[in-house]
Amino acid sequence: VQLQASGGGLVQPGESLRLSCAASGIIARVNAMYWYRQAPGKQRELVAGITSDSNTNYADSVEGRFTISRDNRKKTVYLQMNSLKPEGTAVYYCKGRIQESQYRLPQDYWGQGTQVTVSS
Repeated sequence: VQLQASGGGLVQPGESLRLSCAASGIIARVNAMYWYRQAPGKQRELVAGITSDSNTNYADSVEGRFTISRDNRKKTVYLQMNSLKPEGTAVYYCKGRIQESQYRLPQDYWGQGTQVTVSS
C-alpha cells in the first residue's frame, strides 16, 4: 500500500491551495483518512480527519478555512485550504487507515509529505 500526496507549493497569504492524497496497492477498504502537518522545529499535528462515511473533524486553527473531502472510488482524500496564513507553512502529510484484506486488521499508512509555504 502506498499513499502519494501532491499539490503543495508556494502561495501568498490569503490565497488557496488544494492537496490530494491517493492510495494505491492491494486495498480491501480505506477507513478514516487524515491530514497532518509539521512546521520547522515543531511536532507533527493533526489538521483534519474524515471517516469512511465522510464525517469530518478539524483542528481549531483551521476550522472554517480548510475542508477535507474524499472520493472513495478513487481512494483519494483532499484538503482544500483557503485563506492561508504564514503559520500554515509546513510539510503536510496524509495518513490512511487501510485494510489490505478482510482477514487483516486495518493499519495506518503515511504519505511522503508535500511542502506548503505561505509567504509574501
